[in-house]
Amino acid sequence: MTEPQITSAELSTAQAAKIVDLVRACREADGVAPLSEHVMLHLRYDSSARPTQDRDRGRDFVLTEDGEVAGYAYLDPPAADDEVSGELMIHPARRGHGLGRTLAAQVTAAAGRHPLRLWAHGDLPAAAALARAEGFERFRALWQMRRPPKESPGQSLAQPALPAGRTLRTFVPGQDEDEWLALNARAFAKHPEQGGWIRHDLEVREREPWFDPAGFFIAEKDGVMTGFHWTKVHPPEASGPASSGTGAAGLGEVYVVGVDPAEQGSGLGRALTLAGLHYLRDRGAGQAMLYVDEDNIPAIRMYEALGFTRASVDAMYRRPPGD
Repeated sequence: MTEPQITSAELSTAQAAKIVDLVRACREADGVAPLSEHVMLHLRYDSSARPTQDRDRGRDFVLTEDGEVAGYAYLDPPAADDEVSGELMIHPARRGHGLGRTLAAQVTAAAGRHPLRLWAHGDLPAAAALARAEGFERFRALWQMRRPPKESPGQSLAQPALPAGRTLRTFVPGQDEDEWLALNARAFAKHPEQGGWIRHDLEVREREPWFDPAGFFIAEKDGVMTGFHWTKVHPPEASGPASSGTGAAGLGEVYVVGVDPAEQGSGLGRALTLAGLHYLRDRGAGQAMLYVDEDNIPAIRMYEALGFTRASVDAMYRRPPGD
């Protein structure tokens, strides 16, 4: 057995494909995807073509052992708050031999003076133990909430009621990108992971097989965008083990809902959420899911009132910068 090696360089298409295979192995073993969507998009698109000039690349770390890819980590570029976020995974067959700590130490060193945050999808016990061993503390939790496949009494979907003067239409590719990005930045100014999207982030998602503008709802007032609800329908094979009975179209997702800050409290967010849920139900998705921060109590209460309950948790761990 050879000593594990970690390389950090621009990925080739072949390397990216092997890492995607590693993702699949981890998901089958753990019941949860080990990487965020934006990292998967990076693997699928950035290894085969240069992203646009305004996209800063993150850093890839590939751990090999005996000539095989045994682990992978990704570091985002520094955020506006000077912190960097990352994710890592180890092949299920190669766990328990210190490779996770080796990879985590390499990522920590690469973060340098920046405080480092690491996601633990599913907040699995092994990930939590690794975080503690490396000096990380749990500081954020993201709930995945799901709405049961069949509506129980008292949980039937209400009809969306738009505030006066607002109209609803669907997204037009090639026309709406710039205005939507500006609205998204305003709506998520306090959440840079979403609010910091650039054209590249939107365009790679428009290239995904699941993208359907018919499920991307835009609210307007006097011809100006004021809110949106972008839905996503996962194919059955990608919906995860907790998604049995999700229907022929797979699992429906409340992908992102945003409203202009001036619309806060108007009821527009709830109306947009309902519009998307009706669309997902009509598409045949038997179950709907969404993500929400654990400390976003008003949003959680609204989703609970719509029949959603917590299904799983993703945790983020943070440690201060090294010496």
